[in-house]
Amino acid sequence: MRTLIMIDQPPYGTWTGREALDMAFSLAAFDQPASLLFTGAGVAWLRRAQNTAGIEQKSIEKNLLAAPIFGIEAILADRSACQKFGLDKESLISGVTLVDAIGALLRQYDHTAFAG
Repeated sequence: MRTLIMIDQPPYGTWTGREALDMAFSLAAFDQPASLLFTGAGVAWLRRAQNTAGIEQKSIEKNLLAAPIFGIEAILADRSACQKFGLDKESLISGVTLVDAIGALLRQYDHTAFAG
């Protein structure tokens, strides 16, 4: 059974997205295939070289870069949301796949969880 976890919240200011990330890591730890899809404001999670000194929080970039090591199958980003927020392939962390057809993508998974 494959699970897709969708995150549409910005990375800082709320715990919703971090809880979704923890859920994905937990699934992967128990050999349950899981992928992450960032949509809407959630694509900000994927921005390379985030500076979080001003908000006194740790950057989530290292967590996301380690996701494949811990068994996360894919880190996906909605291409139109990236364009809306001024992100292109070069400004994203490595390992992100841009996707267009969200509906078709959702049908590839047995379960979806929405963190929004």
